[in-house]
Amino acid sequence: MTQTPSLPARPVSRQALFAYLDALGIPHDTRDHEPVFTVDEGEALKADMPGGHTKNLFLKDKKGALILISALQSTQIPLKHLHKTLDCGRLSFGKAELLEDALGVTPGSVTAFALVNDPERKVRFILDQALMAHEIVNFHPLKNDATTAIRSNDLLRFLTALGRTPEIVKLDG
Repeated sequence: MTQTPSLPARPVSRQALFAYLDALGIPHDTRDHEPVFTVDEGEALKADMPGGHTKNLFLKDKKGALILISALQSTQIPLKHLHKTLDCGRLSFGKAELLEDALGVTPGSVTAFALVNDPERKVRFILDQALMAHEIVNFHPLKNDATTAIRSNDLLRFLTALGRTPEIVKLDG
């Protein structure tokens, strides 16, 4: 039985994230680019990188619970009604300071990889079912000046190594 490598020190750097993926035997391909802050800004990059491209939302419910959603970029997420789907309090976007404290990243750089900075698992993680239908999924490697592609089944392996079982949810409609 292979032992899970220990987590790097928080906040995890891009290099430490890649070393962790390597230690897990997870292949990854990263492309550097200008920083992008919205899905639309990244459109030109997507032509060169196959797979499901993501949008990532850091949310807080009215009770203070933190939620990270990684969805396919084209998924329409009805924020007004999402709390019913997720069985939680009404949702709003988490503030920048809260994001940095909880996941060690800044606005525009929200990513599933940031869960490596949440060893206490304070942030609930939701994965879009439509995203997981893609063999390859693309995320920022902790900063929005690059995009890293991994296989969707390897994303699940990464999450398992972090001690997480993601909630895979149909988010659009």
